[in-house]
Amino acid sequence: MSKPKFVYVTYIETTPEKLWQALTSSEFTRQYWFGAEVRSDWKLGSPFALLLDGEVTDSGEILESDRPRRLSYSFKHHKFEELRDEPASRVVFTLEPFGPLVRLTVLHDGFVEGGKYLGAISNGWPAILSGLKSLLERGQVLAIPRTALNKGFDAK
Repeated sequence: MSKPKFVYVTYIETTPEKLWQALTSSEFTRQYWFGAEVRSDWKLGSPFALLLDGEVTDSGEILESDRPRRLSYSFKHHKFEELRDEPASRVVFTLEPFGPLVRLTVLHDGFVEGGKYLGAISNGWPAILSGLKSLLERGQVLAIPRTALNKGFDAK
């Protein structure tokens, strides 16, 4: 039996370089990731942190960094007590040129069977990636409420 995972594929009218920058720059992530900032130097083995309202919500390590084609990091949640005990998972972004578009595939795996974290990210990633696509294509993000990130589990 395969382990639980989340896969999301979207096509974005942009370049791989601009998409890479949007994934790795807090200037961009603050706009589409509900105010969250990413922190890393994006080198193999370097630390990764996601901060929301100045608090580290998730952290990990850069597992792969092949600009502007592929980025991967481990992802350990810290904010919500219900999710803290789950093991670190892995996020992989694959960027593939597709004519005037970029095919972005997000794979998030490494979840425990029956855990709550997969449900949480299954609602969060579509909201985040919809904002990313809108920002790169239209120059503005969608008005998705931050509560979309918490849908799928009871965050206190």
